[in-house]
Amino acid sequence: MNISNTICAPATSVGTGAISVIRVSGPDALAVTDRVVAFRQGACSSSQGYSLKFGTVPDVDDVLVSVFRAPHSYTGEDATEISCHASPYIVERIMELLSEAGAVPAESGEFTRRAFVNGRMDLSQAEAVADLIASSNEASHHVAMHQLRGGISTELQELRSQLLEVTSLMELELDFSEEELEFADRRQLVSLLDSCIAHIKRLTDSFRLGNAIRRGVPVAIVGATNTGKSTLLNALLGEERAIVSPVAGTTRDTVEEVFNIDGTDFRLIDTAGIRETSDEVENIGIDRTFEKLMLADSVIAVFDLDSPADRLSSELQNVLKRVNLRTQQLVIVLNKADLLEGFEEASADFASGTVPTSENSQIPAELRVNKIVTDFNNIVSLADNKIDVIVMSAKSGYNLERLYKALSDHQKARIADAGTATLVANARHYNALKAASRALSLARSGIASRTPTDLVSQDLREALYHLGTITGEITTDEVLGNIFSKFCIGK
Repeated sequence: MNISNTICAPATSVGTGAISVIRVSGPDALAVTDRVVAFRQGACSSSQGYSLKFGTVPDVDDVLVSVFRAPHSYTGEDATEISCHASPYIVERIMELLSEAGAVPAESGEFTRRAFVNGRMDLSQAEAVADLIASSNEASHHVAMHQLRGGISTELQELRSQLLEVTSLMELELDFSEEELEFADRRQLVSLLDSCIAHIKRLTDSFRLGNAIRRGVPVAIVGATNTGKSTLLNALLGEERAIVSPVAGTTRDTVEEVFNIDGTDFRLIDTAGIRETSDEVENIGIDRTFEKLMLADSVIAVFDLDSPADRLSSELQNVLKRVNLRTQQLVIVLNKADLLEGFEEASADFASGTVPTSENSQIPAELRVNKIVTDFNNIVSLADNKIDVIVMSAKSGYNLERLYKALSDHQKARIADAGTATLVANARHYNALKAASRALSLARSGIASRTPTDLVSQDLREALYHLGTITGEITTDEVLGNIFSKFCIGK
């Protein structure tokens, strides 16, 4: 990237609209704009920053130009933003005139990259800009704004400051190695490292929630064949997305779709039915089912109410042994209630959350609904009394709202528990934090085993290196190119 160039690009998307904005930034931004726009009063070059000027691009359009003076602009350079009518022809023509006047078209993310190079933001904040633009719901917007305002930067700055002081003292010891002096108290150092490792662990532990908010909370729909998983997926989405068939084994691979509940995106994953089969392709799909189950934040386990009791119990135990109830939400859906005799008469009782017994309702005893629910509640209460058990009909949509609420309430509780704490939502940050934690653990072990100071110092320097890559204090052109290539042109 050549920051001596003056760059230009549309900052608004191409398409129908009232206004388009074209950005110009660089050492000659004001002069280039003056060559293209004729102003009624004065010129950009003689205007103060944060001023708005009316002008005309001859034979093209009347425009408003916002003027920004370095270093008080988004990029930290002199910059202008030209607001014109949103005609594709007008935008293209103004871009041509700017190029003829000395500007060059900006590359992807070049405005934000210049903001980073000029010290207007660190690398983690620059990445938050892309996340903010891509945010599609309230939760992801909140996480991106927190990072853009320096949430993770502040925490890392504190960590690096503590480690730098200790590393400096230990490296000072190397200069006096013959005297065998110790400038850093080893007990205090171990305590500090324990604190830093715990701090980093809290950040890495938040990645599951942060990444889920950013990409959509992964929700795996699992269960045996023909329990109604695909029907449930379609019901949740409100459209026919998955193939529904009475033939067992219809779903051979995972099907993923995103939908929103109360401002949070959920990434639904319909999986292959779990059963014993000799079909090689279907077995591959079942293996993927177990993979998605383990990676999901929430698991919806679907059971057919009309199945034999021993089969239901076996299927439930199979799910329980594969779900980590400490980190995953489990919702049990007892599906196909609409096929049971007496369902319509009992629907009001079901909707209220109470399952009537055969003695006090019109439901025939052979329906077994109350016994099934009781049995399931007894089994899951041994594991975790927070597990939701919902009797429903995916086909009719009966009790679908209870499932929506169960998913939404769980996610809201997770976000509430996180409070104002920083959430790590970027995989690059997560990997760097894990690497830093490993280096600090090695340093701590080295101190405990009286490893030579130079080796411990090397581990501390490695930890500092990995923390520095997050904010961009340590980086390469290759890393920057990879990050900013994912931005849109005008940002």
